Amino acid sequence: MKKIQPDIFYGIQPILAVLAMWLTQDIAMNFFFKNKIILGKEYISSLKGSVIIAPTHRSRWDGLLLTFALGRRKTKKDCRFMVTNPEMKGIQGWFLKRLGCFSINQESPSLSSLRFAIKLIVDQRPLVIFPEGKINKNGKVLPLKQGLFRLAQLAKKKGTPVSILPIGIAYDEVIPKFRGKVALCIEEPLSIDNFSGVSIDEFNDFLRKKINNAELK
Repeated sequence: MKKIQPDIFYGIQPILAVLAMWLTQDIAMNFFFKNKIILGKEYISSLKGSVIIAPTHRSRWDGLLLTFALGRRKTKKDCRFMVTNPEMKGIQGWFLKRLGCFSINQESPSLSSLRFAIKLIVDQRPLVIFPEGKINKNGKVLPLKQGLFRLAQLAKKKGTPVSILPIGIAYDEVIPKFRGKVALCIEEPLSIDNFSGVSIDEFNDFLRKKINNAELK
């Protein structure tokens, strides 16, 4: 019997991606937000090799804002998103699968999901991982998930230099309002090579300070 391929292996559909970019970036975001501020743009041009994007997570708008700031129009590359299983259900899931997202079980990640994530990193496709693991609307201190650091280390073992890009996202209201403002701040990339011998907890403490400082800016 032929083995069924997991949904994570969906690729980005070119026509759907172009249509989605037009609808979300040119229409939805321009219509909803009065002002979109991007700080740290100088770090975008310095991005080379494999990149894991590590942003704070405050709203469902975050993914669109990340694509606006770091997507194909800015970097010539499509961002791929690691999301939780519930996000990939129904019609929303059908579209997300074809626009660069793939699911992962946070409690018990499958080997196929982990291998696919590592392949994206090694192939130098920007991978977005929200280290907080879920939307944190009130900015409370949440323990960062361990997966980001583990994936970066595994990709490094394959001979791939890996940079981690800390990002802070902030809205002028806890729940984004129509004609409100939003800001995204990009911090200086972190090379995983500089964290050899560091524990996951130590790295996560350092990363937390970086993304929180970016958010405060």
